[in-house]
Amino acid sequence: MEWVETTARTVEEAKELALDQLGVAEDDAELIVLDEPKAGLFGRVRGEARVRARVRPTQARQKLDRRDRRKKKGDEADPAADGEPSTAEPVGDAAAVRADNGAAPARPARPPARTAARGDAPAPATTGGSEPSTNGEDRPVVSAAAVGEQARQFVDDLVRAFGLNGTTVLVEDGDDLEVQVEGPDLGLLVGPRGATLQALQDLARVASQRRLGDHDTRLRVDVGGYRVRRREALGRFALQVAGEVRSTGTARALEPMSSADRKIIHEALAELDGVTTRSEGDDPTRRVIIDPGVG
Repeated sequence: MEWVETTARTVEEAKELALDQLGVAEDDAELIVLDEPKAGLFGRVRGEARVRARVRPTQARQKLDRRDRRKKKGDEADPAADGEPSTAEPVGDAAAVRADNGAAPARPARPPARTAARGDAPAPATTGGSEPSTNGEDRPVVSAAAVGEQARQFVDDLVRAFGLNGTTVLVEDGDDLEVQVEGPDLGLLVGPRGATLQALQDLARVASQRRLGDHDTRLRVDVGGYRVRRREALGRFALQVAGEVRSTGTARALEPMSSADRKIIHEALAELDGVTTRSEGDDPTRRVIIDPGVG
């Protein structure tokens, strides 16, 4: 997936914004701090924090499993395994080339029949197709449409499992995917403050993106237009609180929110003069602080 860059007052806020854009937890992302704010006179801070991030690529497991099987079999299962390399030895075509060129000193040469078998063996099948990468790993090739349809089908099955009457539709915009559920009495899928909807979205990502090995699409799930209404309501609320902070000169701490809701607050007040925003605490009690200042 392509890298994204975010800026904020602190490194932690910049990381949080980057994770919001990627839609993953910190453990599933690669984060690089490009710039950090510098301390100035009288305790002031100069500059902004800048962070670059992307979704952490998953490692192919087929080759590790294949090496493990060879280790367990040993000489008893394969007499030609006497010349098997350590776990650092390349496999597949790379191993065949090294064996043919004699580029592995101090190791017994593999029998020609064994080398041909290893070199001609097809790569392990990967859901959605695969293509060899330059570093010898198999990277899945999955279209955004396939990921979206998998997510839509999962959500549709879940709606039926709940005994609800809803229609699921996939909306595609390049790599941005949104599964929308419309129908009567769908509040059970939303939950208090969208908690159930967030869990539903996380499950849909596992059932589609992670299952198919996709790292490029951004998937969202919305039920009954809840996210649109939530964004509008949070935007109005943020402007109201910001007006109070500007008039009183006193900072306000909002209630704990999810990363998606905190992002809405930050964006709603980003261009507003007289206030600044920051996040404090750790999830699930992390909250937005609206400070008086020059926006």
